[in-house]
Amino acid sequence: MSKTNPERSERIVQSSGNVFADLGLPNAADRLTKVRLATAINKVLARRGLPQAKAAELLKINQPKVSALLNYRLQGFSVERLMRFLTLLNQDVEIVIRSKPRSRRAGRLFVTAA
Repeated sequence: MSKTNPERSERIVQSSGNVFADLGLPNAADRLTKVRLATAINKVLARRGLPQAKAAELLKINQPKVSALLNYRLQGFSVERLMRFLTLLNQDVEIVIRSKPRSRRAGRLFVTAA
């Protein structure tokens, strides 16, 4: 049984769905998009069991960049470049543009993997 300290108050805040925005980081939408694209790329590479050297050859980059990608160090990768990697891995990338719901203030960029 835990005791509650009356001097300590904890506040639970619901996530916006973007951890980068929740942390107040700049370019939160772009960061989340890159992570989701990198996750899709890493799943394809893992499923194929490709060594980093072979992945580098397929993606037309060097092995240290593959290592960065596998470890989600994405500073040097643009969203467009990550999408190109997916197409080089024989994946389709589909972009859908639609009106935002009235309930939301601004449009958003959203990436989902099938």
